[in-house]
Amino acid sequence: MMNAIETLKTQKMLIATVLAFGVAILPTPSLASGAITGATEMTQLLNNGELVSLVGQSTEQINNQITQITQLSEQIQNQLKIYQNMLQNTAQLPNQVWGQVEGDLNQLRSIVNQGKGIAFSMGNADDLLRQRFKSYADLKTGLPDSASFSSTYQTWSDTNRDTISSTLKAASLTADQFDSEEDTMSQLRSMSQSADGQMKALQVGHQIAAQQVAQMQKLRGIVSQQTTMMGTWLQSEQTDKDLAQARREKFFNANVQPIPSGQKMEPRW
Repeated sequence: MMNAIETLKTQKMLIATVLAFGVAILPTPSLASGAITGATEMTQLLNNGELVSLVGQSTEQINNQITQITQLSEQIQNQLKIYQNMLQNTAQLPNQVWGQVEGDLNQLRSIVNQGKGIAFSMGNADDLLRQRFKSYADLKTGLPDSASFSSTYQTWSDTNRDTISSTLKAASLTADQFDSEEDTMSQLRSMSQSADGQMKALQVGHQIAAQQVAQMQKLRGIVSQQTTMMGTWLQSEQTDKDLAQARREKFFNANVQPIPSGQKMEPRW
């Protein structure tokens, strides 16, 4: 009986830990701090109802992050369109305005990395659970070609990067120039020297922002599907443990019929 209890405890601590890891990448400092604090508390939860609630709360936090990324992408997309209209009516954007453009485009680069971070964390969670628990690995996910969530997140990341690379290539840029803040800012400073360079940067940024809005919707769908499966698995595991415990209790607490008076206990051959 102790082995079953310890196994269930391990499962709950593991799912809590990977979910905590998944939400600990929230961009806002206050949320990130709360996620780290919550991680300690989450690993101590043993009640199934509390754990199901935990899965829901973690999903909500991840979805909130995706919503923030989507909304910010839309804001940047709209702002860059405004800059494009301004540039059409002037020879070149002034340095002060271009400084705002650089800030928006650098923030867009950060947004792309945040999406990659979510996919990486949730993919690792899927890998870890499949390695540790056969019952989780055996679950049917409903994904195409029996793919794992880990591989689905990797496909999402690859597709997103390839899409961005194609957009950058059209403007004679490379994905490497968009990977780090230093490289991005250096390239933007170079492009700011001419109206044509500024327009290219604005157009590329506008397209990438639009792509991120669409990609975040796809990512939200994968996260939702994965967390639903996690919750289903945990409930199934708990149901099996509860049923086994109930059978044990019924067996050991069964009423023993007394031996009638005058009857001897002797083997009957």
